[in-house]
Amino acid sequence: MDYKKAGVDIEAGYQSVELMKEHIKKTMRPEVLTNIGGFSGAFSMESFKNMEHPTLVSGTDGVGTKLKLAFILDKHDTVGIDCVAMCVNDIACAGGEPLFFLDYIACGKNYPEKIATIVSGVAEGCVQSSAALIGGETAEMPGFYPEDEYDLAGFAVGVVDEKDLITGKDIKPGDTLIGIASSGVHSNGFSLVRKVFQMDKETLNTYHEELGKTLGEALLAPTKIYVKTMRSIKEAGVRVKGCSHITGGGFYENVPRMLPEGVTAVIKKDSYEVPAIFKMLAREGQIEEKMMYNTYNMGIGLVIAVDPADADKAMEAVKAAGETPYVIGQIEAGEKGVTLC
Repeated sequence: MDYKKAGVDIEAGYQSVELMKEHIKKTMRPEVLTNIGGFSGAFSMESFKNMEHPTLVSGTDGVGTKLKLAFILDKHDTVGIDCVAMCVNDIACAGGEPLFFLDYIACGKNYPEKIATIVSGVAEGCVQSSAALIGGETAEMPGFYPEDEYDLAGFAVGVVDEKDLITGKDIKPGDTLIGIASSGVHSNGFSLVRKVFQMDKETLNTYHEELGKTLGEALLAPTKIYVKTMRSIKEAGVRVKGCSHITGGGFYENVPRMLPEGVTAVIKKDSYEVPAIFKMLAREGQIEEKMMYNTYNMGIGLVIAVDPADADKAMEAVKAAGETPYVIGQIEAGEKGVTLC
């Protein structure tokens, strides 16, 4: 008996690392001091030591049950973008600039080409967020995961000067709420999605006129990464007072997280067009509207609060970054929370 007969192929692990190196190279930053394959990743502090009060910010998350769709469709090149997005968007919400990222892949069997494809998506997410992929782990766990399945999670570290932290503490009545468009369902609520739609190749590969693509393509669309958008807003001289990443829990859970006591966010549902995938999901699943807004981003992946005098400048900065903004509401005095009207 040996380790390979027990289900763990060490040689496949080595091959996976070699195959993924070409993708990882694309993410490198000058501050990276180590090569992939070591026991840890080293990152120089030189580039931000001139900040008045450099402050580290971090985020960790996974892709969740969206991975089940990737398994069914045997499409693994975009879930890595989702993984990075879920981590770095949280860092961006604090005003931080992502520095580096580490991934963790646990699988039933290490298929080197598949692992490399997953990592290619992680690398693409890192390129989109200007983060270096400085390390990770691929754990082959036979008997724990089915051979053709895996889990994917990640961890990101960023930096911000303390004076530039976005805390929400200065949000006040009259401030403008700007929503930035999502790419679709992103990476939350897929346990409900999988109850609404039949999870098989035929269903997911069916083209729908209202979506303009197949159901699988609409659902697997990778999560938007808002790092460059937030950077564009900052470079435009706009101070973002509060920022909310609309993830699990939708508007009702996430918007209040950026608010101080004594104010409420009032969001107008007709201020933008809800994407077709959400309309289809609500219709086919007979899901009440409030539950939809309490589960999904409904087409808005990021909400920021700015002084009304800065609203136009912020909108232009979002557009300059290639994203679509909407004025979706305002801040009013009241009990901390959110009202959708």
